[in-house]
Amino acid sequence: MTDIAAPGMAPQRRLPLPEFIAMLAFLFASIAFSIDAMLPALPDIAAELTPQNVNRAQLILTAFMAGMGSGTLFAGPISDALGRKRTITLGFAIYSIGAIAALYANSLELLLAARFVQGVGASGPRIVGLALVRDLYDGREMARITSFVMMIFIMVPAIAPTLGAAIIAVAGWHGVFLAFLGFAAIGATWLNLRQAETLPPERRRPLRVATLTAAAKEVVSNRQVMLATVVLTLGFGQMFGLLSSAQQLFGQTYGKGEHFHLWFAAMALLSGSGTVLNATFVIRFGMRRIAKWAYVMQTVVSSVTLVLMLTGVLPQALAFPVFFFWAVSVFFMAGVTFGNLNALALQHMGHIAGMAASIIAAISTLAAVVIAIPVGLLYDGTAVPAVAATLICSALAWFLMRRLQD
Repeated sequence: MTDIAAPGMAPQRRLPLPEFIAMLAFLFASIAFSIDAMLPALPDIAAELTPQNVNRAQLILTAFMAGMGSGTLFAGPISDALGRKRTITLGFAIYSIGAIAALYANSLELLLAARFVQGVGASGPRIVGLALVRDLYDGREMARITSFVMMIFIMVPAIAPTLGAAIIAVAGWHGVFLAFLGFAAIGATWLNLRQAETLPPERRRPLRVATLTAAAKEVVSNRQVMLATVVLTLGFGQMFGLLSSAQQLFGQTYGKGEHFHLWFAAMALLSGSGTVLNATFVIRFGMRRIAKWAYVMQTVVSSVTLVLMLTGVLPQALAFPVFFFWAVSVFFMAGVTFGNLNALALQHMGHIAGMAASIIAAISTLAAVVIAIPVGLLYDGTAVPAVAATLICSALAWFLMRRLQD
């Protein structure tokens, strides 16, 4: 480890950058794995727990996201008061409790409740991980590091469905939750053994109503922070909408159910180039410009895709390739924009990074769930609802990006 020191502060140990990025990517990966590893299990869960309405199985994904969005309201302020490492460890403990409950759930209602608890716990590594980065870096350098984290993080969706399918083949869908417990144990151990605390006691903010209220007012009254948060919401909303229907789209609409995990892996790997490009060019071109043009691209791609689907001019042989290209573009857009938008939102909030990260993530996640749930439930055997939702979200994001500053 190397030592760093902010003005007027004692030196802190800093992990070598490759290990720091790898550790953060693993913390974030616990979230992606908790979502994507469940995708192959949805048909079995639907058949066992909700055979009368198989679309309800999608709620397993959105329940987790809703719990994560709710937990973010508390994770940041707690980390500002107790420190980053303690809060992330507490989050993993709650996450593990939810995973154990889900392991023994015998009804959809119990499973949804357990997934909500698991999501609350996942908010710890998700939010406090961002605050930890902000403690050490800012501006374009933060965006660059976040992009490298996302580059590794994007590999998880590539392997999660395949690993989930393998676990299900051996232990049934309940067995996936044992893997979640393993992720939590590794993440918490790595963090506590290797990462120094980045928020020393003299910089912590006590959990007092007046202090929290003042910090929250500062965040929500900052026009640039709120603009970045709304754009982030639109980005999450369209991606969650696709994820909610992904298993049905690949399996029922396009007949790729048997090899869904392989197609999903290919989609994630191809879209991972977005994070590579962003990490390479963000210092040169800036966060706002890259994110804006990503939404321009997504608006154009989704417009063309929707027209082709609605007019029926697309030959049957090209139906799946066009859909697959569009789905890759949605994940590519996420890789290009999410790190940049988080950095834009947090760049002037370093003194209250935990609270700011909490408010930004709570708003963007919960509002994105509100977008994603009807998109998933509107599945009608075609990709039209998902593509239309993506078009609307990307066009609005493009419009708002013009008002955002670097």
